[in-house]
Amino acid sequence: MDQREFDIVVFGATGFTGKLVAEYLAQNYGAQLRWAMAGRSADKLAAVRDEIGASPGTPLITADSADPASLKAMAARAKAVITTVGPYQTYGEPLVEACIAAGTDYVDLCGEPAWMRDIITRHDAAAKASGARIVLSCGFDSIPFDLGVYFLQREAMARTGKPVTRVKGRVRKMKGTFSGGTAASFAETMARAAREPEVIDWLKDPFSLTPGFRGPDQPHGAKPVYEEDLGSWSAPFIMAAINTKNVHRSNLLLGHLYGTDFVYDEMLLTGPGDEGEAIANHVARDRSMAENPPKPGEGPSREEREAGHYQVMFTGLMANGERLTAIAGGDRDPGYGSTSRMISECALALAHDVSRDQTPGGVWTPAPALGEAVIKRLTAPRAGLYFRIED
Repeated sequence: MDQREFDIVVFGATGFTGKLVAEYLAQNYGAQLRWAMAGRSADKLAAVRDEIGASPGTPLITADSADPASLKAMAARAKAVITTVGPYQTYGEPLVEACIAAGTDYVDLCGEPAWMRDIITRHDAAAKASGARIVLSCGFDSIPFDLGVYFLQREAMARTGKPVTRVKGRVRKMKGTFSGGTAASFAETMARAAREPEVIDWLKDPFSLTPGFRGPDQPHGAKPVYEEDLGSWSAPFIMAAINTKNVHRSNLLLGHLYGTDFVYDEMLLTGPGDEGEAIANHVARDRSMAENPPKPGEGPSREEREAGHYQVMFTGLMANGERLTAIAGGDRDPGYGSTSRMISECALALAHDVSRDQTPGGVWTPAPALGEAVIKRLTAPRAGLYFRIED
């Protein structure tokens, strides 16, 4: 693997998010990193390379999701492939297969639980055999949430020797937009559910990504609720459906570090009183993602991305009866500015920090695959994330 030509290949580098990933790598790692940009058009790749200020010598690779041979050739040249080409249930599986065949690590931005279930079922055994680490959901869904729970649990274990068995994940604040890719993935998932009714059951099931294990009943978070312990109204959070599944898969892959009786949910805090209740009800009625979604390939301006931010709180009672609260957040808009940094650092952690003895081949979620190594990378100033305990 050390003899591979590239540490990282960015597949989809001409798309909106892919361009941000390439720009982040060029500006923060440049000549220190052996990396390449990949996509369907060499001319478009060259134009993006020049636009983002990457070195004129940055290699360009022509590859297409509809051409498996091109994907295999690309994967064989890299230690790790970053893919921003979605919806993954439409375009993703051929690249997963190519990376597994080459023993190449893979990271994506997937928030499509039905497809993720397919990948686990169809490819986990082959990835284990080849040594390829297939790490799903390395963007806003589900890095802050998956790693936030992991961070909280590590602190609880350090303090009391036992995990927190009930954790509430609550989005405190968020300024920014969901990506067009997220909207397209949502639409494609709904279309598949219409064709395959069993997909609805998978989407509802918090344990649909934990084959062979089913934990206790989980809160649904489907309606506004006033939470006495938090002093706030809470509203449904649109990304809870994927994040909660990833957190439960992480618990499984960590050998049930959080316990086999672990309970977790996510909601959006809207504040106390009548105003908080009104906001929570408005959020619950909002259908903008379904009725007026952002378009793939489009996104906010640089100024809007830099003005964005988010913060998520994770709270629960420790074994000694004391409340423990952790927060995770970022200094860019979640769907684009911060996501492009998250997926980049996940790929770099695989390529440089996490050995195959630590994380062998298989289909992974971020926390068990990357753990402390990626938290260290994400909390460096260039990445702009933070994880900390709130006393």
